Amino acid sequence: MLRQRLKEMRKTRKLTQQGLADKVNTTKGTISNYENGHSTPSNEMLKDLANVLGVTTDYLLGREDESRVSNTLPDLNKKDTRDIARDLEKTLKDLENSEDALMFDGEPIDEHTKEMIRISLENSMRMAKQLAKQKFTPNKYKKD
Repeated sequence: MLRQRLKEMRKTRKLTQQGLADKVNTTKGTISNYENGHSTPSNEMLKDLANVLGVTTDYLLGREDESRVSNTLPDLNKKDTRDIARDLEKTLKDLENSEDALMFDGEPIDEHTKEMIRISLENSMRMAKQLAKQKFTPNKYKKD
């Protein structure tokens, strides 16, 4: 069951064996062996394959009939990451410099709380960038 579903989902995602191998850090020969039933992926590799293909491991193994293709968000490129870092630093700098901005119950917040705010802001900025890429990238430019 695994070999048929792996091949089917790879083709559905318009990936070559080499393309799938690149995404899960293995070789084309390994993917070919999985698809031909000559070998079976480790649990870790199975999870990686399922994530890349947007399905559950149970679907690949034949335990479920529905693929439950997940709506994975597009990856961020180096420019996106730099933009997020720049915007995050600017936002944090503005918060630090504004009067009464980082206070809780009239008291300045501690360093741990500042770090938690930084992490939350960064995650929010990443998610916003990924959602924008998913929504506004024309289909002909999408890789998956």
